[in-house]
Amino acid sequence: MEQYRTRSAPHQQRPPAQRQAPRSAAVPAQAGVGPRRSALARRMPRPRLTGLGGGLFACAAMVLVGGICWLLFGSSLFVYGLLFLPVAAATALWVRPADLITAPIGVPIAFAAGVWPISGGSGGIGGHLMGLVSALSLHAGWLYAGTLVAALIAVVRKAVLIGRRRMPRRITQ
Repeated sequence: MEQYRTRSAPHQQRPPAQRQAPRSAAVPAQAGVGPRRSALARRMPRPRLTGLGGGLFACAAMVLVGGICWLLFGSSLFVYGLLFLPVAAATALWVRPADLITAPIGVPIAFAAGVWPISGGSGGIGGHLMGLVSALSLHAGWLYAGTLVAALIAVVRKAVLIGRRRMPRRITQ
């Protein structure tokens, strides 16, 4: 059975009447905002990670944080939890817009991966596993806080993206 295509090919151009105005023409410039924003944008890193890349970044960062906490702070779970919050925020900020939903999913996995070195278990695999479970249950507040930070940043970024998509329609109407 033959299936017919219902959408136009992505390489075809739109007719001139449907093209959108350039972004600079659609959004009026605000006085004094342009130069400061461009200077700040040049200093801040703007990586765009895929969903998998964001999860791997968060896991690698939290394993590194766990090792640093183990070496410098004597396996302090307070310091680990405190350093988890900026890693969660960075992960949610650096993930691609198409993969925003993965930030609040990958961040708790990274917390669990990084807490392994400082969980304090002893006596083989079973002892280390019990230490990990105890550390996760006793410090679930940090886990929830970091997940909430990542989720809020993802929701705000998605709302901004939706607002930018609708803005040209409002101006032309």
